[in-house]
Amino acid sequence: MPKRALITGGAGFIGSHLAEKLLAQGMHVTIVDDLSTGRFENIAALEPRDDVQIIIDTVFNESLVADLIQKSDVVYHLASAVGVKLIIDQPVKTIETIVGGTEIVLRHCSRFRRPVLITSTSEVYGKGSKIPFHEEDDLVTGATSRHRWAYACSKTLDEFLALAHHRETQLPVAIVRLFNTVGPRQTGQYGMVVPNFVQSALKGKPLIVHGDGTQSRCFAHVADVVGALVEIMSTPKCYGQVVNIGNDEEVSINQLAQRVVELTGSSSQIEKISYDAAYGDGFEDMQRRVPCLQRAADLIGYKPTRDLEQIIRDVAASFAE
Repeated sequence: MPKRALITGGAGFIGSHLAEKLLAQGMHVTIVDDLSTGRFENIAALEPRDDVQIIIDTVFNESLVADLIQKSDVVYHLASAVGVKLIIDQPVKTIETIVGGTEIVLRHCSRFRRPVLITSTSEVYGKGSKIPFHEEDDLVTGATSRHRWAYACSKTLDEFLALAHHRETQLPVAIVRLFNTVGPRQTGQYGMVVPNFVQSALKGKPLIVHGDGTQSRCFAHVADVVGALVEIMSTPKCYGQVVNIGNDEEVSINQLAQRVVELTGSSSQIEKISYDAAYGDGFEDMQRRVPCLQRAADLIGYKPTRDLEQIIRDVAASFAE
C-alpha cells in the first residue's frame, strides 16, 4: 500500500507542485486548503485521480486536521499567509494564520508521532547583513511598530515551537527556510516580483521597481525546491534541523527587470517608485538576501539545477498558455 502524505496549503503554488512530485513517486496525497491564497485551478487536474483527496477547508478545523494527520504517514505544512502585500494589508490574519495553524499541526503530529516538515522563510533573517545567510546566524528584525516584520517574527515562532517539540519528544520535524521560490502557477497577486515583472513585460506595461532597484535577491525554481522538500522528509538526519533551500545566484532587482525585458522580447519600460508609495510610510526592506546552501548540500546533496534564465522562460511560458 502506498504511503499517504498530507499537504496543508496544497492548492498553493508550491503545494500543488509538491503534490505532483509525491504522486509521481507513488504516494497517496491528501490536500487541505481553504483557497484564501491558493487556487483550485492549481490542483483541478488532480481531482479525478484515485490517489488524491482534496478537502477545501482550513487547518483551524482541528478535528479534521487531527483525523487527517492520524491517517497520514508524513505531513507537509505549507499553509500560511504569503507575500509582503498581504502582510502589510492584513497583519492580524498573518500572525493568526501562521502561528495558530502551525501550533495545531505540530500538536497533532506530536500526538500521533507523524514526521512533519514546516516551511519557514528567508524573511526570518530580517536585517542581517552577514552574507550569505547561515542557519545558525543571529536573527535581527525591526521594531514591532513596523508591520512588515510580523511575518518574519511569526515564522520564527513557528521554528521555535517545532524545535521545542523535537527537543521534548523527539518529534521527527524538519524546518525549511525557503528563499524566493518561483515558477509556473505563481501569480503576482501578493507582490511576488518575478511573475509581476513577467506579466507586465508580456503585456507591454512598465515594470515597476520598488526603491532604487539595487536590492538583490536569489530566485529558485519550484521544481528544485519541491525535490528538496521530498528528499528532506526521506532523510531522518534532517529531523531537528533548520535548512536553507533556494538558489545562491544573486541578482539585483534592476538586473532582474532588464533580464525579464530581454528574455520576453518586450518593449516595456522600467519605472521606479518609492517603498512608501508602494507599501505606506516607514516600510523597511532587506538589501541582500543570499542563502548559504552548505547544510542542504551536506544533508541531502542539494544543488539547484535551474538558473534564472530558465525560471523566467518557464514563468513566461506558463502565462503565455
